[in-house]
Amino acid sequence: MRTLVLALLLFVLPTVAGAQKAQKKWTSIGKTASGNEVFVDARSVKRTGNLVAATVRVVFTPPVQTRMGAMMSSRHLATFDCAKKALAAKENVYYGDAKETKVVDRKVNAIPGYGPALGGTMGALALEHLCAARCRQRFFARMVPRQVADPQ
Repeated sequence: MRTLVLALLLFVLPTVAGAQKAQKKWTSIGKTASGNEVFVDARSVKRTGNLVAATVRVVFTPPVQTRMGAMMSSRHLATFDCAKKALAAKENVYYGDAKETKVVDRKVNAIPGYGPALGGTMGALALEHLCAARCRQRFFARMVPRQVADPQ
């Protein structure tokens, strides 16, 4: 009996720990002009030069009614160009339930194109947040004292 319990614990504990580790960590970055909360998954942010790729989530309050059904939230995988102040959406997924398990609509752009981030939208908030973080990194990197070679 003890062997069975020990075997179950050895199997279940790593599974639970792995599931907790895989959970997304959403950081609130503000509200859109229509009052919808916008979040960024901090673990998804990848920087390459002036480009920042990230997963952005929007929770609709109240839910948006469409012919496909009610949409309660959405997730967007996008790349933000900080130099040009533009974004390219790679994937958009709209969910019909609070737990984000019922997909109402999903669109994947084979060749995403860059466009402007309109004021008050999810794109504008994410661009401002992600590119401001980039500027802060550069600013503080300049403040670190540099070692100067001894002229002797």
